[in-house]
Amino acid sequence: MSLIDVLSTVLLSIGGIFCVIGAVGMLRMPDFFTRMHAASIIDTLGAGLIILGLMLQSGFTLATAKLVILGLLIFFTSPTASHSLANAALERGAEPVLADEGESSSSPR
Repeated sequence: MSLIDVLSTVLLSIGGIFCVIGAVGMLRMPDFFTRMHAASIIDTLGAGLIILGLMLQSGFTLATAKLVILGLLIFFTSPTASHSLANAALERGAEPVLADEGESSSSPR
């Protein structure tokens, strides 16, 4: 197993772990806005590391060019979509869940 294979496997594994963490966060977070934060972990770290790992596996091929285009598409569309979703939720009256001033931030809900 070459160094590229080891590095690619590490990146793919860490990207997969971030995807699982983001998915669990989407299920466990209390409101829409914090769920969007969990989804952004999947977009940025999960997808980014997986794409980088796949680029290492494919070398200098057409597949790498397609992966770069896919990465750029995610890089530019994900923040725009998140911003639009947050604005739409605020206009519809969704309020972020905030901790009370007297309540500890680590207390369970």
